Amino acid sequence: MFRSLRIYNYRLWFFGALISNVGGWMQSTTQDWVVLTELTHNNAAAVGTTMALQFGPQLLLVPLTGVVVDRFDRRRLLMVTQTVLMLLAVGLGLLLLGGHAQLWHVYGFALALGITNAFDAPARQTFVSDVVAGKDASNAIALNAASFNMARLIGPAVAGGLIVLVGSGWVFLINALTFVAMIGALLALRTGELAHRPRPVRTGNPLVQGFRYVGSRSDLVVVISIVFLIGAFGLNFPIFSSTMTVMFGEGAGEYGILSSVLAIGSLIGALLAARRERARLRVVLIGAGAFATAALTASLMPTYGTFAASTILIGFSSVTLLTTANGYVQTTTPWEVRGRVMSLYTATLMGGTLIGAPIVGWVADAFGPRWALGVASVSGYAAFAIGLGWLVFARGARLVRLPASRWRFGVAWSAATEAIADGDAEALPTGALQAVRPDPDDFSDQVAMTSPIRLPALPTGSPHTSSPDRDRSRARSSRAARSRRASIVSGGGWRG
Repeated sequence: MFRSLRIYNYRLWFFGALISNVGGWMQSTTQDWVVLTELTHNNAAAVGTTMALQFGPQLLLVPLTGVVVDRFDRRRLLMVTQTVLMLLAVGLGLLLLGGHAQLWHVYGFALALGITNAFDAPARQTFVSDVVAGKDASNAIALNAASFNMARLIGPAVAGGLIVLVGSGWVFLINALTFVAMIGALLALRTGELAHRPRPVRTGNPLVQGFRYVGSRSDLVVVISIVFLIGAFGLNFPIFSSTMTVMFGEGAGEYGILSSVLAIGSLIGALLAARRERARLRVVLIGAGAFATAALTASLMPTYGTFAASTILIGFSSVTLLTTANGYVQTTTPWEVRGRVMSLYTATLMGGTLIGAPIVGWVADAFGPRWALGVASVSGYAAFAIGLGWLVFARGARLVRLPASRWRFGVAWSAATEAIADGDAEALPTGALQAVRPDPDDFSDQVAMTSPIRLPALPTGSPHTSSPDRDRSRARSSRAARSRRASIVSGGGWRG
């Protein structure tokens, strides 16, 4: 699970990012609470507007950010963005301490934060594959998500306590200090051990290459569509947590605890994702359905305690989905367009908030926070339906009865379904039906190299083979064919 931490550079990056992310979650929690309770009178729409300003630039600037991330040194780019983020935190913190902060100041801060993060977020995500390459890349991406959610577990609870003890302005200044850990880690990296990618060859307009590549792969279109729906309408946790806290009559401390409880499930989901060998598309689909069910369950909880417990399921399902989707997009995209594709992915995830957060905030104001959670649930079920529809209509997935049992079913792709219809699957062992053809997201060069190649049958009347020899040859060929078929069905491949 933690094999990537054996690498020196990744250890530095992991712990530097963890400290910085703790500060980031402290700041995010404080910002939303200030807007909801100090600068407005429980105005959820104002919180939604702040989120839209903070995440909207990532959607609007996606063509530019992708090119910058691909064409410039990511380590130096991150040092610039982290420094800018630190200065922004100092600025708003001083305004709050001086008692001069107004709502438009927070709006301006959120916009500047969003513009900087539009470059910082894709650079951070793709930089992981520069620090850890090869077979451990997927594990490093999952541990990165675990670091992010471990910070979510700590940061909001600390922020809630600090708001009560020292005031919101000091939280922003403390967050500014945490950026020193990230900048120090970037400076201390052994640059000779980083993966140095040659600059991509220009083969067209770089602004549209990312869009063109994603458009050529229907699986990425499906993943990004799922992420967009849930990111826009489902991941508005600041709105859900703050408005539900106020509805239950609780304060800033309980708000921070609520965010940390959510992170318990998120951390579990990220650690389980780190155990998997690779990111699979089916897990993204399952995560979308689980998130929809968890949001619906949370909307029905009658007390603060039961609602807090239900958010563990929301955190687990959402992070399972997002970590797997992130790993799938990164590990299946060529390095020369990875920055642009990840910029598009990040912009879709974060930038969808520009559309969804104001709508969810308005629903919370007009109908109550439970209905806002209902909107999140609907978005999850819609995302699940898109993924399931793609598997059925584009990839020919079918639910079929296994030949050895009347009551057992399995998932088969179109070729397997045809084989059963032709009566060729009678000899398949129970439970092996889905292994007839590899899952679309499981296909790889290894599968291609270990798949058998059918050869034409030898002439039956060969003058160089006597009749007994020919019979023995046919028997050996028949036994070998049965052996190969059993090996393929069990997933072992064929060694020629």
